[in-house]
Amino acid sequence: MLQLQNISMQWHDRRVLSDISLAVFPGDFMAITGPNGGGKTTLLRIMLRLLKPTSGNVIYGMELKSNAIGYLPQKNMIDSHFPITVHEVVASGLLAHCLPASEVRDKVWTMLQTVGLTEQAHSSIGQLSGGQLQRALLGRAMISEPSLLVLDEPLSYIDKRFEHQLYDILANVARTTTVVLVSHEMTAISEMANRHIIVDNGIHECTAAHHYVRCGCNS
Repeated sequence: MLQLQNISMQWHDRRVLSDISLAVFPGDFMAITGPNGGGKTTLLRIMLRLLKPTSGNVIYGMELKSNAIGYLPQKNMIDSHFPITVHEVVASGLLAHCLPASEVRDKVWTMLQTVGLTEQAHSSIGQLSGGQLQRALLGRAMISEPSLLVLDEPLSYIDKRFEHQLYDILANVARTTTVVLVSHEMTAISEMANRHIIVDNGIHECTAAHHYVRCGCNS
């Protein structure tokens, strides 16, 4: 589905990623973790072609087009003062699909129910809590039913009450969608994932039966 070949990324005098090669296969649930500053978000942005690496190539398979990818960025990359409503945020995930207005309305309403934001549908994003904004962005990422769903710290700011619901949503999505997910909290996610990648400037794939945090694969 997607392949990174010998990817390196240099910021001024600091090498963030060094000679990384990685393939994402259809049906993968790839969990990515690693230390702060290890290059996880940079790797995702290169994977999505939002950032050009210093060297190396990103190759998309025939089945993967840019509008077949859903992306949840980190919340701190979003301008919460931008004058847009929750409904408009979620609907923006369908802009590339040219659907009838009635179908867009139905899909947006269904997604708002899924992420628990029907009461905030017409609120501006500046009125939301951090967790509510994260849910709106998650709805935008999922609404087009993409072939590949890329999630950067989806649990950030999410309250505990919704966290368990999020696990159910991800488990359901993963039945038909390839998922690449970065998170520090891997307890439940590690049980869903079939691949575990540790990013610390380079990469290491943990092949143990359970996640490296618990099995010690990062030693």
